[in-house]
Amino acid sequence: MGRVFLLRHGETEWSATGRHTGRTDIPLTDRGRELAMQAGPTLEALRRDDPPPVRVIVSPRSRAQETAKLAGLQADAVDERLAEWDYGDCEGRTTPQIREQVPDWTVWTHPCPNGETAHQVGARADALLADVRALLPEGDVVLVGHGHFSRVLTARWIGLPPEGGVHIAMDAAAWTVLGDERGVPRLDAVNLRIP
Repeated sequence: MGRVFLLRHGETEWSATGRHTGRTDIPLTDRGRELAMQAGPTLEALRRDDPPPVRVIVSPRSRAQETAKLAGLQADAVDERLAEWDYGDCEGRTTPQIREQVPDWTVWTHPCPNGETAHQVGARADALLADVRALLPEGDVVLVGHGHFSRVLTARWIGLPPEGGVHIAMDAAAWTVLGDERGVPRLDAVNLRIP
């Protein structure tokens, strides 16, 4: 049975400053490109001598596609379901800025007006995971995407509600590995990056 390797895109100007970046296509910073290049050797260390992944699926956003290329990955498919959470009216704003109007706001606990709810993001993650699970008998699958969405994907993998992603870290160009133990989903590694 294969494993799922999740890679978050490298740093962008907006991710470095805490601005919510869903639909907006922001390029990688120089540091983001450097981190993305380091993601390749990290994946090699995690996978050891395993056969190549059976599928590499990438978000449609250029920051994820560039990260995949810099990490030495050849995308087999681009999947809209791997796109970041749609933050709606919160797009481009930081949590402190949003909290000026909505005290205690977090993406996990409050709505994003004109964007996606946690439930909608969770449903998207579940649909993607159903397709990915069908590939795992053939080997490993690599998904290259975004921070909040990957955290929801990880939460759903282990049976938590979408909001459970708040408990999972996913730094720029870091890897999370989803595995299983005799059919029970587990986390094999979370938020790994070789400095």
